[in-house]
Amino acid sequence: MARFKIPFISKKTQDLSGSAPVKKRDMPDGIWSKCPSCAEMMNRHELQASCGVCTRCNYHFQMTARERIALLTEPNSFVEYDTGLSSIDILQFTGTDSYEAKLEQNRAKTDELDAVVGGEARIGSHRVGIGAMDFRFLGGSMGSVVGEKITRVIERSTEAGLPVLLSCTSGGARMYEGMFSLMQMAKTSAALSRHAEAGLAYISLLTHPTMAGVMASFATLGDVIVAEPGALIGFAGPRVIKETTQSELPPGFQRSEFLLQYGLIDQVVERKDLKARLQRLLTYLDSPREEEVETGAAQPPAESEPPLPESESGLEPEPESEPAESVEE
Repeated sequence: MARFKIPFISKKTQDLSGSAPVKKRDMPDGIWSKCPSCAEMMNRHELQASCGVCTRCNYHFQMTARERIALLTEPNSFVEYDTGLSSIDILQFTGTDSYEAKLEQNRAKTDELDAVVGGEARIGSHRVGIGAMDFRFLGGSMGSVVGEKITRVIERSTEAGLPVLLSCTSGGARMYEGMFSLMQMAKTSAALSRHAEAGLAYISLLTHPTMAGVMASFATLGDVIVAEPGALIGFAGPRVIKETTQSELPPGFQRSEFLLQYGLIDQVVERKDLKARLQRLLTYLDSPREEEVETGAAQPPAESEPPLPESESGLEPEPESEPAESVEE
């Protein structure tokens, strides 16, 4: 019986039709975004229409500083302060990369000079001093320039009699600047103290994530502290706390809903409702000042005059009642 040899099939796929092989087309960058929470793929236009919120699980994507300002303020009302202020490598920090190289990389990536944008704008009918942090720039870390720009927003608002709104997102102090970065905690807090002494409002908006030195200074000094859903807010991270305490952390630990339950923040507000909520808060907090503008400077209440002596009052003194006699049984 004749044997037939069956040829082995080559691993390389042969084009039997004679046509040219089809080349896979590359997907352009920035068209699709994957939700970090539920892994849903969202189209860029769909994400923009939902203000950067996942339509499936309500995860709030991070926003840039300018996107945040555009979301919260009236169109074309924002006037930026200190556009030329930028960081320098004052400590000559050296590591895997120099601080100067890191700054250049992040300026090219974000098209911003540093991690905060500040200025003045309108929310509804209210003029406000506003600052918004950008997590893309070195994790929104607070160095000398970030602290200085936030302080200038506060001080200018104090001089102009305006309320302040600060949108916070940060990993904390900027290690490349050492003690200079830690000094910004005291500087921003002192500026807010003077702002409060002037009787002016400050609203703090906490977004994901707001941590460490920023959380421990100006981020949690607001007259009203508002947070977005699911934002991570704390000083040390949950992993560090778990390893230090050697104990399991409760569900939702350090998230905005957890902190609302325990009184650290005042409100958790969906992104789509933020502008209307801030406008309502400003109307409430700023209303005494608006009345002063309309009616003039508020006059201090007149001190009550002491009563006149009976001799000058024109009234006859009432006869003193005689003490009641004790009744003996």
